[in-house]
Amino acid sequence: MAAVPLDLLERLVAIDSVNPSLVPGGAGEAEIAAFVAGWARDAGLEADVLEATPGRPSVVVRARGTGGGRTLLLCGHLDTVTVEGMERPHAPRTAGDRLYGRGAYDMKAGLAAALAACRDAAALGLGGDVVVAAVADEEHASLGVQEVLRHVTADAAIVTEPTELELVVAHKGFVWSEVEVRGQAAHGSRPHLGVDAIVKAGPILTAIGELDAALGATTHPLLGRPSVHASLISGGEELSSYPPRCTIGLERRTLPGETGADVERELAALLERCRAADPALDAAQRTLLVREPFEIDPGHELVAAVREAATEALGAEPVLGGASYWADAAFIAAAGIPTVMLGPGGEGAHAAVEWVSRSDTEKVARALVGVARRVCA
Repeated sequence: MAAVPLDLLERLVAIDSVNPSLVPGGAGEAEIAAFVAGWARDAGLEADVLEATPGRPSVVVRARGTGGGRTLLLCGHLDTVTVEGMERPHAPRTAGDRLYGRGAYDMKAGLAAALAACRDAAALGLGGDVVVAAVADEEHASLGVQEVLRHVTADAAIVTEPTELELVVAHKGFVWSEVEVRGQAAHGSRPHLGVDAIVKAGPILTAIGELDAALGATTHPLLGRPSVHASLISGGEELSSYPPRCTIGLERRTLPGETGADVERELAALLERCRAADPALDAAQRTLLVREPFEIDPGHELVAAVREAATEALGAEPVLGGASYWADAAFIAAAGIPTVMLGPGGEGAHAAVEWVSRSDTEKVARALVGVARRVCA
């Protein structure tokens, strides 16, 4: 049971599903969503396509139980990032245990494992449902999982992002912010009229570095330290003019317990310290995007159930881990659904060479069926 058809994974990788919010003109999820829905129906499963945002569909696949059992949600995303620098990104190639291609690792193998597990769970006569959410737009704004959660409820969830077969019980969040420093435009020959916004931004950049160093004093046993860095900077119009503004883009990676409001207060305090040193500093901050961190109690019954099932499938107890990246697990957990992450190993997420382990994908599928036996019985 839980064999992942090689052609399923290969066909998923062969479909261009580059996120158009990341790459203008990207193919999006329409073709791959239609394929997933068709594959599910051919396998005797229910499949519903959700498309609140035109052109950005997600698919809800369901193996309906006999009644009276709990529902297990398996979640994977359909979209991928850019293929720039890749040779034949949508021509899947197998070499030994490795399957190469854009999205193979991040995360079409995890999606294939979830679909195969759902198909096989349907034959077990379980009381509860096994549901696969194949969602759009995880790589940008997570439109898909938010839409799915308006239609689907569950008692437990597993996100099948690539975790190297670790049982992930926490991941970091992030906050994107922007600081705009305002100066005064003037011709370069008239320094008495100009205020250089780029120079005024210098102390703020120094303060960001100092904040990052201070954050290093805090650590999480699975996630390590929080961090902040200046991701982008822009300003100025020409060499002969004083720049009237300079914009700094920041990313703050957060740990469980840290919120977007905490980061806003942290950045406001940083700017106040800079103003204290330079009362003429004219700077303002704004938050662009908040994605919360995720964590589940390692003692939760879902963690125990996944550990048992994964031990059977892997032949060894999985390592309890944390992910430094953000995933849709945070949205699912915030909806009140106990959630963990478990997925295959490989390399090359967002890189020019990407591959996933086929044997790991099979192991994950077997583990998911084992979890379904425990949760949905």
